[in-house]
Amino acid sequence: MMEMMLALAVLAAVIVFGTLISLGNERQRRAIDALQDQIVSWAVQDLKIKRDHLAREVRVDDPLGWLNRLTSRAFSSHVELQIVEFFEDPQVLVCQSGDGTRVLFSPLSKSEIHVLNKMRKGKLAHYTSGNPLLRFPRGTRGQEFSPLNSGAGFDLELRLAWKGLTGREAQSERLWMYMIG
Repeated sequence: MMEMMLALAVLAAVIVFGTLISLGNERQRRAIDALQDQIVSWAVQDLKIKRDHLAREVRVDDPLGWLNRLTSRAFSSHVELQIVEFFEDPQVLVCQSGDGTRVLFSPLSKSEIHVLNKMRKGKLAHYTSGNPLLRFPRGTRGQEFSPLNSGAGFDLELRLAWKGLTGREAQSERLWMYMIG
C-alpha cells in the first residue's frame, strides 16, 4: 500500500511539474513572439528610412548603360544592346545584341502574356499588330529582374531607366527579359 501511495505521489508530482513547465514554456513563447514582432517592426522601419534616403539619391544617367549592365549580370558576360523599337500595348522594349539576338524587355511575365493572348479575340490580331509579345514563340524562357535578385534599389532605378528608354512611366517594380533567337 505504501508503495502505491508513493507511486501516486511521484505521478502527481510529475504531472504538476510538467504542467508548470508547459505554462512556463508558453509564457516564454509569447515573450519570444513579442520580441520577434518588435524586431520585425524595427527592421521594416529601418528599411523604410534607408529606402527614403536611397530614393533621393538614385539616378540613372545612362538608361541604356543601366540596361546593358543588368543584362550582362544575367548572362555573366558583357552585352551591348541597341534599342530597336518600343511597343505601347502591351509595353515591350525590343533590343538587339551584338550577335543579332533579339532581347525583349517588358513589365509582363510570361503567364500575363499568355492570358493577354487568350483575351485577344481575333486570331489574326497578333499577326497584324507587330508587337513581338503577341507572337511569342513557344519555349521562350524569361528572366525576372526584381529588387530580390537585382538589388534593393532596383525598382527605383527601373522607374528612371524605363522613363529614359521609352518615355513612359514604369507600371511595375519588376522587369522581364526574353531572348528570341
